[in-house]
Amino acid sequence: MSPSKVVVTNIEPADGPRSAEGPPHVGAMTHTASPGSRAPGDGTPPAHDEVIEVIDDELERLLQTDPRQGLTDAEALERLARFGPNAIPEKKANALLKFLSYFGGPISFLLEFAAVVSAVLGDWVDFGILAVVLVINALIGFVEEAKAESALDALKNTLALKCRAWRNGRLVDVPAETLVPGDVIALRLGDIVPADARLLGVGVTGEATQGALHVDQSALTGESLPVKKAKNAVVFSSSIIKQGQMLAVVAKTGLKTYIGRAANLISVTTDEGHFQKIIGRIGNFLIVITVAMVGILLVVEMTAKTMYSPQGTPIMSPGERFKVSLKQVLILAIAAIPVGLPTVLSATMAVGASQLSKKQVIVKRLTAIEELASVSVLCSDKTGTLTLNRLTIDRPFLARRGGGCESGCESGDGAGGANAAQLFGEDDLLLTAFLASEHGTQDPIESAVRSAAITQVAILRDREHGDLTVPGFRINEFIPFNPVSKFTEATVTDAATGLRFRCIKGAPQVVIEMCGGHAEATAVVVDLARRGLRALGVARTATVVDPASACFQLVGLISLLDPPRPDSAHTIRECRGLGISFKMITGDQLIIAKEVAHRLGMPRTILDAHKLMDESMSESGLTDRVIKADGFAQVVPEHKFRVVELMQKRGLLVGMTGDGVNDAPALKKANVGIAVEGCTDAARSAADIVLLAPGLSTIVDGIKTSRAIFQRMRSYALYRIASTIHFLIFFFISLLVFGFSLPDRLIILIAVLNDVATLVIAFDHTLISDRPDKWRLGQLMLLSFILGALLMGISFAHYFVARDAFGVTPAQLQTIMYLQISSCPHFVIFSTRLPTWFWKAAPSPLFVIAVGGTQVFAMFMSVYGVSFFDAVPIGWGWGVSVLAISTACFMLLDIVKVLVIRHWSFGLTAALWPTPTRRAELRKRREELARKVHTQANIDKMRRAVWAAEFIFSVRSKANGPDNAPKRRDAHDFDPSRSGRVRDSSLTDKDQDVAVQVDV
Repeated sequence: MSPSKVVVTNIEPADGPRSAEGPPHVGAMTHTASPGSRAPGDGTPPAHDEVIEVIDDELERLLQTDPRQGLTDAEALERLARFGPNAIPEKKANALLKFLSYFGGPISFLLEFAAVVSAVLGDWVDFGILAVVLVINALIGFVEEAKAESALDALKNTLALKCRAWRNGRLVDVPAETLVPGDVIALRLGDIVPADARLLGVGVTGEATQGALHVDQSALTGESLPVKKAKNAVVFSSSIIKQGQMLAVVAKTGLKTYIGRAANLISVTTDEGHFQKIIGRIGNFLIVITVAMVGILLVVEMTAKTMYSPQGTPIMSPGERFKVSLKQVLILAIAAIPVGLPTVLSATMAVGASQLSKKQVIVKRLTAIEELASVSVLCSDKTGTLTLNRLTIDRPFLARRGGGCESGCESGDGAGGANAAQLFGEDDLLLTAFLASEHGTQDPIESAVRSAAITQVAILRDREHGDLTVPGFRINEFIPFNPVSKFTEATVTDAATGLRFRCIKGAPQVVIEMCGGHAEATAVVVDLARRGLRALGVARTATVVDPASACFQLVGLISLLDPPRPDSAHTIRECRGLGISFKMITGDQLIIAKEVAHRLGMPRTILDAHKLMDESMSESGLTDRVIKADGFAQVVPEHKFRVVELMQKRGLLVGMTGDGVNDAPALKKANVGIAVEGCTDAARSAADIVLLAPGLSTIVDGIKTSRAIFQRMRSYALYRIASTIHFLIFFFISLLVFGFSLPDRLIILIAVLNDVATLVIAFDHTLISDRPDKWRLGQLMLLSFILGALLMGISFAHYFVARDAFGVTPAQLQTIMYLQISSCPHFVIFSTRLPTWFWKAAPSPLFVIAVGGTQVFAMFMSVYGVSFFDAVPIGWGWGVSVLAISTACFMLLDIVKVLVIRHWSFGLTAALWPTPTRRAELRKRREELARKVHTQANIDKMRRAVWAAEFIFSVRSKANGPDNAPKRRDAHDFDPSRSGRVRDSSLTDKDQDVAVQVDV
């Protein structure tokens, strides 16, 4: 099979020649010019971009089936064996293997190794603790991320289940999955097309027809209007027949169909999630330092120290020494490993998913919550997402009464008669259009006209439901639309006067010509065409006895548009306020996309999607073009996939919204795929998040909630990494230098009790960022090291004061250090929970009770002693003093945290860890900022020059008199100081002083 290629074919939209932009195209013409290059306003409709598969000669021969006979059963079976069933292959994941996959990852592997070693050494308490932690973490992830159906199942279900096909000379019902290339199928109103098929121009009963089908393929291509397709055109699988009937020959089935390519794109999208990458990097970092320090301790314990058995005899056997040493350092390793990190983060996201569900945002993939907080680019499908996917009447043009050939208005200026100053009313326009409308048709334009008239015209609004009569009027004759006249026509009798008149509705140029010309209306038609709007001309004759001999007068023009949802513009503004770049993606024409962008308050830098396949441009240059664009028009699924792919390669986290089959591949590829309300099964299954409320307004709630969840996860990660570093360094030094450690059970108690308490961080109050969140691992690790080192210093201060200044016993020293190591790092979470001063947002009562309660328990246990945990009494003096010092220390460490965050920069990270990637990124950032500074300096010069010129003109005008003075513009209109600052954290303060924001 030869590769497919895309060509552009002029195929009329489903409204045919009645659309506003001009006379219809006759026939079909293949060309390679982009439709977006058509001169705007020339009155011609934009070309419809038709995706056509190139069929090789061998397959073409199979399509030459007799329309009246079809295939025989033998031929169908032979081809079914050759091409396979007309279905999307099922690929279901094994539930057990999926559950077991949650036991993977660096931290999980190390915990599993520790559990195995504990079992070998017979330490079943430690083994039980580790096993429970591993199972709980896996269950949380598995349960929360369980999906009702897979994306491939949904794509399969979108295929029609049964269809009518000619087999053995008879029209019979056959299962859609048994269709093969060469089958002749019957397509009628309401049918779902079962496979990609070529129209034959033959009616269902075998007669030749010059008619056409109106095909709704918005779920596949994103086009807002049904497309008119005639003989030799291709109809795609899963599109819907909206009008007409015709035979077609099946060309492609299964995965080779248009929708099948979407299934393939979904199946090959298996990228590791952003959250998994971050947790993997954090886990690897902690594992490396844990294994290194524990390894050193193990070697020292085995070689440099004398070991004794419980009976007091020296242990000389290397094997026995290894077992004893391994058990001692294993406890330390278990306490140091962040066993609760995956569990706490998963639980935090699970609670967040529950919160989002109350806002009609359903999370299907748990880690999508974290990724939504980090999304910096949100791409949205236009049709059905930003717009209503329903044609409605836009602002109409109303003509003046009396204009028309019967009043001698041949000049076409629209004036004439005594009523020249009086305009027709909007009710007149809609009533006349309603009278000339065809009832019962599914044509979207006819439906839009009838719906608007019934809603706005009083005599139509007051009718009973289902009443097709028009009060006060009687329709004597109706002539439906045909491609020759290019309009519909009705002859109507006014019941009150008995006078008859004619109403017409159709292609505006034709209607205007029948009215003798109308310069103002012609200009409006050109303007509407330039803006991508469709229009209908509406006219009527005067109430004369013989309407056939009367001339028409123009009532007005109806413009039609798939309107934006009421909340779309506000949602886009809110997204930008949250630092998210918003991009619109549509299968519609370029000029329509620009008009919708204008109505949404977006910039109109819309890129023709065909340029995404420009092989003459480098990928870097193409990515720059994609990032700068505000939207893309005339896209197919491969284009959407490509847009997401290019931005992800640049390091951007991309969110994609959509509702159709054509959106499914990009939804799957995006970091966060968002299926909107009313979406297809394919889009819903491919997405990570599903919106249950119409429009995109709920996505803002989702972003804000996800950012709050992100802050909670980051605060816990900072606390846990700092605690791990403190724990490791303190015991590494204390064991090597002083031979000091804590009893095994106290170490396990610290690890378990503190992590369990911090689970309630999922319910804590926090502050959300006004920019996309980032983990900033360099900052996270640097701050963790600083806090961990300071905590270690505080712990050693307690150790030396208690041992040397107060001379406590070794057992008391162990209990004192247990309380200090348990409380001081744990209280630090009150600081790390916010990126600013700890008092900026009060913690939730539940959080205070959980964290404070564990330390009060530790204090009572230390004050009175618990023999099971090898804790001896230390008295109230030590217990209260240690907790008080821990409380004061977290406040002092909060100052350090704020100072580090304020002065941290990417440049500092690149200096401390100068990897080639970081150095290249820093150089790129500085070059980009230098270009911005240079550009802004030139803009400021131009502003000053313009301001000076206007000032001079103002002075001269005042000298010549106030009437000649130009409109005054204040000096601040051109003041360079009004420019915002460019903030690049990788540069020095001196660089920042000259950095200014470029706002183009």
